[in-house]
Amino acid sequence: MADVFDWLNGVIWSPALIFLCLAAGVYFTLTTKFLQIRGIPDMLKQLKNGEKSENGVSSFQSLMMSLAGRVGVGNIAGVATAIAFGGPGAVFWMWAVALLGSATSFIECTLAQIYKEQDKDTREYRGGPAYYIEKAYAHTKAAPFMLVYGCVFAVAMILATAYFLPGVQANGVSSAVENAWGIPPLYTGIAIAAVLGIIVIGGVKRIANFATLVVPFMAVIYIVIALVILFANYEQIPEVFGLIFSSAFNLNAGFSGMLGVAIMWGVRRGIYSNEAGQGTGPQHAAAAEVSHPAKQGFVQAFAVYVDTLFVCSATAFIIISTGMYRVFEGESEDGAIVFEGPALPSDIAVGPGFVQEGMDAQFPGFGPSFVALAILFFAFTTILAYYYMAEVNLVYFNRWIKNAQVRRGIIWGLRVLVLISVIVGSSSAAGAAWVLGDIGVGATAWLNIIGILIIQKPAMKALKDYYAQKKAGKDPQFDPEALGIKNATFWEKRKLERPELYGNPPAPQAPEASEAAPVGD
Repeated sequence: MADVFDWLNGVIWSPALIFLCLAAGVYFTLTTKFLQIRGIPDMLKQLKNGEKSENGVSSFQSLMMSLAGRVGVGNIAGVATAIAFGGPGAVFWMWAVALLGSATSFIECTLAQIYKEQDKDTREYRGGPAYYIEKAYAHTKAAPFMLVYGCVFAVAMILATAYFLPGVQANGVSSAVENAWGIPPLYTGIAIAAVLGIIVIGGVKRIANFATLVVPFMAVIYIVIALVILFANYEQIPEVFGLIFSSAFNLNAGFSGMLGVAIMWGVRRGIYSNEAGQGTGPQHAAAAEVSHPAKQGFVQAFAVYVDTLFVCSATAFIIISTGMYRVFEGESEDGAIVFEGPALPSDIAVGPGFVQEGMDAQFPGFGPSFVALAILFFAFTTILAYYYMAEVNLVYFNRWIKNAQVRRGIIWGLRVLVLISVIVGSSSAAGAAWVLGDIGVGATAWLNIIGILIIQKPAMKALKDYYAQKKAGKDPQFDPEALGIKNATFWEKRKLERPELYGNPPAPQAPEASEAAPVGD
């Protein structure tokens, strides 16, 4: 089976997917007129001004849920893997795909808001690629094909987020914990599964509250410690940046001939980490309570920056500035060693150990434990986010099941599957876990990017409408009918129920019985 998975991974992650991700990022950057740069003020504003309700979470909570999914083992072990097999230049290509991916993230997350629905059981907002792929063309002859397309995406996302990806995160945690404290991986997996089960029972609100509490705290601490290490080695700052840039363009003699693998590993790990275009962020975006879809699109575009430009860069600086890494030929630890840090212990495998040794070099006795804790919290919140994404896509199918008890039973079955994935993944070989994760990420990326390239127009209309209303001095309110956008049923209902938000007087109410006009003789 390992050979089959390796083959499938190679097919999915062929150069065609790398090109598709980069091309989509360039295309959306141009069509949105460099939104990822000119829209930064709107991104920051929406973080502060977000709304929330009984059915939806605030923009900030949605961002934290999204970052819970984006900031995980990929930000630590994934960066180490990219450097080991692609050289330091892979970091530059992670930055590049993040900058381009920010525009892609805006498009997919705006679409998720446009076509979101309310769960018939919980009344929570649900949405994402499966929903917008189906609904955007539901009024056309292409409706049957798009329905099948949406179902295929939902199945792929459920498999990826309910089984493949949680195993990767649990594997990273168990590896770091074993390296730091010697705890057997299976015990770590069981502990994670127990706490996870308690939280997911509380639904999206409990997941959002937990993510809002944990993600900012750990991310800030992690970035601050990375900056301390970087500036403690301040004389190496020019060297670190110089090494990254020269290696990225095959200008460094020590890493000559690695341009292709640097691009591939940088883009692959960049997508895995920041998830732009992968189709995972839209699920969290749809959960937010906003007055206009573009508002949440801006918030989620900013999430890509936080993930890659801040957290992933922090990891890269720790590894490279301390020299605690090695680079292999042939994209395998069996290949010849191109570079090896002189102080890196020979028994440290590719992964969290690079970061742990880098921190330990600066703070003796501190590195392994801190990185283990960071990975524990990052990965745990990521597993929570994955569960939520799997549930959203399972609810996509549950819409067609009339029996409420059957729907609830299916959700409980999903919870059990995720817990099993965590326990199995924690004690699996690291390579096997990463291959399964890559298959899941790559499959959903293929389906989603092609999907948003087909149905991008509603998001572009929403962006134009947002700026037009903002220029007119209004707080943007979304009216799909005015923009010629069909099947945005949530927003159509919102306009009918709250006409005052759109400058229309409320519909007259029928008089109460006690207020009725008296009947004459």
